[in-house]
Amino acid sequence: MKTTSNPSQSKWKKLAERPMIKQRKLMDMVEKMFYNIHRKGDKAVLAYSRKFDFPEQETMLVDPEVIAQASEKLPEQLKQAMALAAKNIETFHRSQQEEVRKVETAPGVVCWRELRPIERVGIYIPGGTAPLFSTVLMLAIPAKIAGCKEIILCTPPSEQGEIHPAILYAGQITGVTQLFAVGGIQAIGAMTFGTETIPKVNKIFGPGNQYVMAAKRSAQYYGVAIDMPAGPSEVLVVADETCNPAFVAADLLSQAEHGPDSQVILLTNSKKVIKQVNKEIDQQLLSLPRQEVAAKALKNSKAILFRDLETCIDFSNFYAPEHLILATENPVLLSRNVINAGSIFLGNWSCESAGDYASGTNHTLPTSGHAKAYSGVSLDSFVKKITFQQLNEEGILSIGNAIEIMAETEQLDAHKNAVTLRLGAVASHLLPANNIAASNAKENVNSIANEYGKSDANTPETEPKVTQSDEEL
Repeated sequence: MKTTSNPSQSKWKKLAERPMIKQRKLMDMVEKMFYNIHRKGDKAVLAYSRKFDFPEQETMLVDPEVIAQASEKLPEQLKQAMALAAKNIETFHRSQQEEVRKVETAPGVVCWRELRPIERVGIYIPGGTAPLFSTVLMLAIPAKIAGCKEIILCTPPSEQGEIHPAILYAGQITGVTQLFAVGGIQAIGAMTFGTETIPKVNKIFGPGNQYVMAAKRSAQYYGVAIDMPAGPSEVLVVADETCNPAFVAADLLSQAEHGPDSQVILLTNSKKVIKQVNKEIDQQLLSLPRQEVAAKALKNSKAILFRDLETCIDFSNFYAPEHLILATENPVLLSRNVINAGSIFLGNWSCESAGDYASGTNHTLPTSGHAKAYSGVSLDSFVKKITFQQLNEEGILSIGNAIEIMAETEQLDAHKNAVTLRLGAVASHLLPANNIAASNAKENVNSIANEYGKSDANTPETEPKVTQSDEEL
């Protein structure tokens, strides 16, 4: 890895750059392929699949019998490992389920939020040189927990037209409803527009190379949501002299072997650590089957020496890594200053591989600096959160006057009228005592406004009333 010592902040932007294909050329390719898929459907998808993956491909839907037979091709030890990982992933994502909480924001005004599943989701699973069957678990399990009715899986076939049995088996045990042997831009295009064979989905999930990520970005322009903007995998390790250099080197190489466009970064306050880690990388690299891939990725990678760990964290926040490992003496304390990261691994024993496979957290994470604004995939990714409100007569009296004033000021008279008519209807059958209540409601608007303005936090001083009652008001 290239080593840089105490770079000034003016150089941080250059140091944080990721290796990228020229975007204009990439997007032109995506748009051309999308245009053909939109017009020609299966015919175009098959043509691209034959060109890029399996030259003799005739069908895309994987036969359910082929999926069922995948189990027989896997060692029992692997199936047990997948079962353990699936259990932990399910446990962690079930913990993210929310209860409905009804809040009375004003007298007679009750608001709440309920979750509804996205009906049809598409998950993309890279195949090629690294069949990422673990990603099936990471995406299909929370989709199933969320209640998604259809889970469509696309993954590229090999040159022999095969899909790794572990991907097929993972799809079977997680409830994938349809599995297609299609990869790359053509898979994303098919799920974006829908073809005679592949359904159009509401949201697309999953990692991939820069071609797949560019296609996912384009999918958004055609009304299909995506999990997040992302790209090639990356890890940043902050290490001090208490780290285990062999562990750090292994963690860096674990991301470097993903692909030649992956990036790994080491930040430290010790020259000794850089020297020891580089020595370990050289030794461990020799024994890796994907040595050539990892070596190419290391050319895009860096070791940066800073004066202290605080500056290391500052740079890390600027870089916003997909994976952040804190191999330091006090990782929990140091982590309190982290504001941008996809997933954080604390201490020497928390290897990034744990999150990739079996700890339970999701490994589908924002890359390329998008951790500054995006979270990794969670149960929330597979649901919509719909707000509800229910007002009774007291409720429209409580807030009606405020609505009228605001609507009139925005010159939206129909908005105002929708309230005015209701206030009139309430007034027409109110008892005299309640007429006084209506007058008091207007005075209450002014009172609340005055109190709101005085609050240091610019929020009401009293907490809203929370009720779990489902009874109609």
